[in-house]
Amino acid sequence: MAKFLQQVLGGDEPFFSQGMHQLEASTGHSGIDTRLIADMMQAAHQVMRQLGLDPSDTTAAELYTALNNSIRHGNGQQLLSKTDYVLLPLGGQVVSFNLIDVIENQHHELPFLERLTSHGRRALRGEIVQRYLDKPQASPVTVNHHAAHAGLIVEADKYYQYDKLDSGDDTATPSILAIGDIFTDAFIALDEHEAHVDTDDDGKKWLKIPFGSKPPYDHVDIVQAVGPSPNAAVSFSRLGVRSSLMAFLGDDQAGQDSLDYLRRERIDTSLVNVQKNIKSNYYYVLRYGADRTILVKDEAFDYSWRHPAQVPDWVYLSLISDQSWPLHEDLLNYLDANPDIKLAFQPGTFHFKWGTEKLARVYRRSYIVVMNREEAVDVTGRPYDSIKGLADGLHELGPQVVVITDGPSGSYASYDGKLLSIPNYPDPAPPLDRTGAGDAFASTIVAALATGESLETALRWAPINSMSVVQKIGAQAGLLNRSAIEKYLAEAPSDYDAKEFTEENQS
Repeated sequence: MAKFLQQVLGGDEPFFSQGMHQLEASTGHSGIDTRLIADMMQAAHQVMRQLGLDPSDTTAAELYTALNNSIRHGNGQQLLSKTDYVLLPLGGQVVSFNLIDVIENQHHELPFLERLTSHGRRALRGEIVQRYLDKPQASPVTVNHHAAHAGLIVEADKYYQYDKLDSGDDTATPSILAIGDIFTDAFIALDEHEAHVDTDDDGKKWLKIPFGSKPPYDHVDIVQAVGPSPNAAVSFSRLGVRSSLMAFLGDDQAGQDSLDYLRRERIDTSLVNVQKNIKSNYYYVLRYGADRTILVKDEAFDYSWRHPAQVPDWVYLSLISDQSWPLHEDLLNYLDANPDIKLAFQPGTFHFKWGTEKLARVYRRSYIVVMNREEAVDVTGRPYDSIKGLADGLHELGPQVVVITDGPSGSYASYDGKLLSIPNYPDPAPPLDRTGAGDAFASTIVAALATGESLETALRWAPINSMSVVQKIGAQAGLLNRSAIEKYLAEAPSDYDAKEFTEENQS
């Protein structure tokens, strides 16, 4: 039995077989591995017969082609709804029945020898461990120890661990499609003895380093697949939402690294457009303390719309190039054709430059908009000193829910004639890096609403994720899952709550 599982998982011998034997022994030789393999074979053969294939006379290449065609013809979602951990060896070649693997193999038109099996293998590792943990006599410490020896506990799986890819009634889990630009960030920590910040007569701050010399820097951290929309997609995934991303990459190493990372985060990348002979966006982030100055260069992508294979429940639109207006028009047409989709809008740099007149349809179609107080003043033309006036101005553009962040003063949410406020969650330590705090806040609000939580609950969750993000380098390392947020919420100070807000009680 261990040989079959070792073959489909590519486990290292002899550690894999030893670890599996120890797992069986620790649960009284209960035959969990035998039952698992039987379940995999039964599920695989059932799908093959539905595809018109003879399980006893089909090659791996033929099966691979048939699975890809099922996605192309629109019936793959239903066929593969319960096969997240199923992999089948045929003639020494392993084929994955995992829906995400098959979607990406078809979408990227990968040759048979370059096929993906990573999502299926990840799900199978989690399935094996979970089945042993489910035995009444199992000791979690012992199971984890032996599973680690077998190579079933992998660092890259940490957000998949013991949490199977959605199967069964997958449509019960809400789905969000995030749309926006994607970058690789190189965080360069400046030596604070060599760099300093000056403030000019107009109050503008300037980062200064010696010109024409070779000032040392402290260290560099490379962070893949960032940007407001990728950050949101990762946040959604960790909070239990089916997450997909429409973004644009070059066919370089930075682009491939970003794709690999997103797949490890359980994000459907079938709508990520990899364009040939072009570089991926690469930013240099100069860190000085907890603040940063970002050197940006945006590549010239072809921003073309792609129809999702499955209609999402939500679309989350954020920072994207000024060359992407045709994509916005196609998105709006898609939303018109699918009126049940809720649009969440976290405007980016070029959205503010385009102005409200050009974006009138976007604001009108938005269910929720999230922006900071200064941006709300820019969009509405309303006075800075009235949160209610700013919220009313944004509502007049169309959104039912308006969220306004206000730095150290906390945040506000307006809906159904009610205005709420929430303070920031207290930092456990001084912020290490503020990159992505706003994205964490906005995406957590949307994920909570998408999963059926009230706006009050969403407003309590969001500052916790922002607090966690600023404690780590980059916009995603600190993003939390739902259980971690709920733990922080249980430990929150007594005055941490969403409360009704009026201008009279504004401090």
